[in-house]
Amino acid sequence: MNVLDIDAVLTIETEAFTTPWTREAFEAELVRNKYAHYFVLVVNKQIVGYCGLWNVLDEVQITNIAILKKHRGHSYGEYLLRSIMEWLKIVDAQTLSLEVRASNEIAQGLYHKLGFSQVGIRKNYYADNQEDAWVMWVRLNDDHISN
Repeated sequence: MNVLDIDAVLTIETEAFTTPWTREAFEAELVRNKYAHYFVLVVNKQIVGYCGLWNVLDEVQITNIAILKKHRGHSYGEYLLRSIMEWLKIVDAQTLSLEVRASNEIAQGLYHKLGFSQVGIRKNYYADNQEDAWVMWVRLNDDHISN
């Protein structure tokens, strides 16, 4: 992802999240955050998804991941996350973690399928409705990811 992709990413961001990141937040991540890595998923020359990461030493945190609503249900999210996990192995990352809404069973199912385990709960994590977040984690060098 680069700054020219921000308009397309903002469309996905505002569609997917009740408290979306701003243009300035994405610009700061891309330009000033040396730990940040952002990826876009392009289908038929259109950005349909993206994922942001913070990589500190060998631990990686997903900051955000989303697929454009009209493109959900076609395994694009799984493809994007699998691709990122493979890249992280190449760059010697050891663990990957994220937070997911306690009510987001579809995302949780994908994360479980890819080997993530629930390791904690962040109470009242989401500002819009104080919903809890599940903290999920996977060791990247384990070969337990299902196909």
